[in-house]
This record gives sequence, structure tokens and C-alpha cells, in this order.
Amino acid sequence: MVIKVLVAEDQSAVRAGLVLILRSAGDIEVVGEAADGEEAVQRARELAPDLVLMDVQMPKLDGVSATRQVVAEGLADVLVLTTFDHDEYVFGALRAGAAGFLLKNAEAGELIKAVRTVARGEGLIAPAVTRRLIAEFAVPRAARPAPPPERAEALASLTRREREVLGCLGEGLSNAEIAVRLEMAEATVKTHVSRLLGKLELRSRVQAAVLAQELGL
Repeated sequence: MVIKVLVAEDQSAVRAGLVLILRSAGDIEVVGEAADGEEAVQRARELAPDLVLMDVQMPKLDGVSATRQVVAEGLADVLVLTTFDHDEYVFGALRAGAAGFLLKNAEAGELIKAVRTVARGEGLIAPAVTRRLIAEFAVPRAARPAPPPERAEALASLTRREREVLGCLGEGLSNAEIAVRLEMAEATVKTHVSRLLGKLELRSRVQAAVLAQELGL
């Protein structure tokens, strides 16, 4: 399987480096590039990539708004590039439905691995990145509001296993790690994740991870 990737990054030198790294992988094809958010959305419509590698800070249309459009139209999965420590847009990208987050200083091998992971439908990429996201943006336990009635009802509809899997997502565990923790097949974990995302009306595993933290699961 060849993974078709659109690279959206406004800094030409950085974009060129990302393209070079991705093209070094035999199973990844860079089908296009974009220098701003508006171009990223338009190119995604034209090229139908499997994944958009999206910088969040871009001119014309920021990466959060571009991510929201790409996800809402079902154009591709979005893997967000972020500096994390100084990026106020990360939470917005999470809510917009980004499938994963990658630090801009990631090594070449990490970038390729992240693209492959998201392309497999396993949006929870490097656990360290997810844990940093959760630590930065999850609501403190004392300040957590009660979930709205529709969300509480959806949570009540989860099976015991689905709640256990949701709790593991909150710890930043991958499918393989959840399989070991709960002593089940990795394919079964993937099924549980898909079902709980549908029940909770969430767009990504990362959203589920933050929700699990916010609920104290």
C-alpha cells in the first residue's frame, strides 16, 4: 500500500526537508505541497491524499481551520505539525478532528513512522506526544464540569471493555500496548476503539484520550 501525502507548511525550507524525508520511504508518495491553509484545503480536494501533514501556523488560513475543513469534508486524515510548547492552536486542532500530532523537531524516522501509523487508522501516534498534549490541555480534575446529558448517556452505553479501552487511551497507549494490558488481540482492540469513537461521536483517538483524562477514567 502506497500512502499518498500532501505536505502543508509555509516555510519553504522546512517543507522541502519534510518532502525529502517522506520520499525516502518506499511506501510514501508526496502527491502535492501547500504553502498556506487555503491552498492545503484546495489541494486536498484536488489530489485526494490519504493524509495531510499540516503545520498549524500558516498564513491566509491557519492549520486549525484548514484541518477542520479537511476533516469535515472527509478529504483525508490530518497529522498536525506543532512546536507544542508555544503553540496555542493545538487544542483547536484536536477539536477540529486531527488524527495525530507530531513535534516539529521529530527525527526523520519518527516522521515516517507517524505517517504510517495514522494511515493505518491508529491516530494515537507517539505516546510521549499524546501524554504531553493531555498534560497541557486536559481540564484539571477539580475543574471538570459534569458531561452534558447526551455525552453522559453515550458514556453509559459503553461496555465494560470499551470503558477499559477508553481509559487506556487516556494513558496514551497504542493498540499494541492496550492489547498487552487487557490481554486481548490487537484487532479486537481496534474494533473496541472504533465502536467507542462512534458511540461518543468523537473524530479521533486523541480526542478520546483527552476525554478520558477529563472524566478521570
